[in-house]
Amino acid sequence: MNSRATGPTALAVGLSLCITPALLFAQTAENKEVNLVFYNLKNYLAMERRVGEKVVEDAPKPENEIRHLIDAIVAMKPDILGVCELGDASFMADFKGRLKQAGVDLPHTELVTAASGHNRNLALLSRYPLVEVNSRDDYTYVIGETKLPFQRGVLDVTIAINSRYHLRYLALHLKSKRDVPEADQALMRLNEARLARQHLDRIFEEQPGINLVVMGDFNDLRIEPPVKTLQGSWSRPGYLTSLTLDDQYGLRWTHHWSFADSYSRFDYALYSKGLSPEINRKDSHIYHWDDWDKASDHRPLVMKILPEDQPAD
Repeated sequence: MNSRATGPTALAVGLSLCITPALLFAQTAENKEVNLVFYNLKNYLAMERRVGEKVVEDAPKPENEIRHLIDAIVAMKPDILGVCELGDASFMADFKGRLKQAGVDLPHTELVTAASGHNRNLALLSRYPLVEVNSRDDYTYVIGETKLPFQRGVLDVTIAINSRYHLRYLALHLKSKRDVPEADQALMRLNEARLARQHLDRIFEEQPGINLVVMGDFNDLRIEPPVKTLQGSWSRPGYLTSLTLDDQYGLRWTHHWSFADSYSRFDYALYSKGLSPEINRKDSHIYHWDDWDKASDHRPLVMKILPEDQPAD
């Protein structure tokens, strides 16, 4: 189990006890718009791949794909970058190092190890310090008589964007639509959404007006039960609104399945009522460029906020 699964990390405790406020917030944003990005990296990990005429075990993501991926992230200039389908700590170090070499320095990180065994992990890289980490990789549920893990878990961090403004950032990557022998894939995804919603409900019980965003690949359409479950009840204080994003052509799909030639919106940014007034909706978007498909089968989300608390409607 992730040693940081049940509460604040030693890092967060150390920051609060040992670092002065001036040092802690030396690189934070004061009245500066902040770029939040979420991106499915498409297998930035070791896996079986076809390389030329051969099938190679434990082959990394091809360098050409990585180059296009890094170029896109550099162009988006993220301050906070959530990703999924990233490998273990060595791949995190590689990814972080490539970004820094390209001019995007995101020193504060969190990696949640997937329970599925496929090493497709959730991760966060941030320009600003993490003052609390409450990620979970140990949630389970039961279908029939089978106990199953929440495959990718819940990435949950609190980010000190400046001395007055903290953001609770959650990232999710729900079960794919791929059929598996253990159980029905749609029911697995719904159970994961229920566990994530319970996690969110506990947060809102403690902090009803919190500035909170959930970004991720939910592997389902907006009208389907997993997405509705994550949003919660419209009449409850913890309801999450889905940010409407499109590209420069007005299109809203985020995932392309080339085998079926289908385009779907699987990636979302959900936000709390407390965060709503700080969102720059006009400039938030789905990032599109000519070579997007050479990097991943997903297009990234870009959400812009001004880190200064405003009265909620």
